[in-house]
Amino acid sequence: MAKIRLALIAGGTSDEREVSLRGATGVAQALDPGKYEVVRYDPATDLARIACDAEKIDVAFLLLHGVNGEDGTIQGFLDLLGIPYQGSGVLGSALAMDKNLAKTMYRLHGLPVAPWVMVEPRDLQDTGRILAEVGVPCVVKPVRQGSSIGMSIVRQADKLPEALRLALRHDDSVMVEKYIKGRELTAGVLGNASPEALPLVEIIPDAKFEFFDYEAKYQPGASREICPAEVSDAVRCKAQDYAVRAHRCLQLRGYSRTDMILAAGGEELYLLETNTIPGMTPTSLLPQAAAAAGYPFGALLDRLIELALEKPAELQGEA
Repeated sequence: MAKIRLALIAGGTSDEREVSLRGATGVAQALDPGKYEVVRYDPATDLARIACDAEKIDVAFLLLHGVNGEDGTIQGFLDLLGIPYQGSGVLGSALAMDKNLAKTMYRLHGLPVAPWVMVEPRDLQDTGRILAEVGVPCVVKPVRQGSSIGMSIVRQADKLPEALRLALRHDDSVMVEKYIKGRELTAGVLGNASPEALPLVEIIPDAKFEFFDYEAKYQPGASREICPAEVSDAVRCKAQDYAVRAHRCLQLRGYSRTDMILAAGGEELYLLETNTIPGMTPTSLLPQAAAAAGYPFGALLDRLIELALEKPAELQGEA
């Protein structure tokens, strides 16, 4: 059989560029050279080259994170060129990337979320409205950033303006969410028309980190992951169900990873966000969960490429 001509697209222009490039190096090493002819592209410099090569590309593998990679823009570009790619399309990618829209969709579909409010220009001069609606402690987040970039936990009301200014340096749209103390879990999902949940992972940042921030995510040894997470069967089933429902309500395909908080002292879960291009090194969260489900890293990549190449009729037949 002829090799699959695969465009490995990584880098880009977001704040997560370096994470993207590191992930692509691991993926390139794990892809079977007997199956794939791999060519690397960086959207920061190579959009014209992708367009010129489109007829020679069988499938693209996207290793982009953040703005202009995970938000539907590169997906639309590939759609115009007729190049299939792993993961979600324009609509699902855009919905999941916008935390405000994603939380609105979760809530419309009966999925639990912490109360939140969107920041308005007047809030920089007077945070009273935010404090009245959400209170402290609270979490301030740029709406369209990943890897916890620009995010803060605010425990004192007088620290809120500073947190708002930090978030606004990374996005012109910012949300403030009620802080839920508890354990951070993440649930991966794999599949197109019939998505299935993977084993849960619990994320435990080192004590020096207040939350699972950028450094805790990517500094070796800064966090501990437990897979499968040590939770009750009831929590496991609920979290996996929520992850599949989030995947469906956001119109996703291929794979996703939904992060949630298990509230301290109980079994209540609150959804935080859904990632449509999760980290893809062998030790990243979704590959860990996939390995626990019987998909070693190379096999996971093969499966994602198979899902990318499924035709619409095959998708309908899977239902």
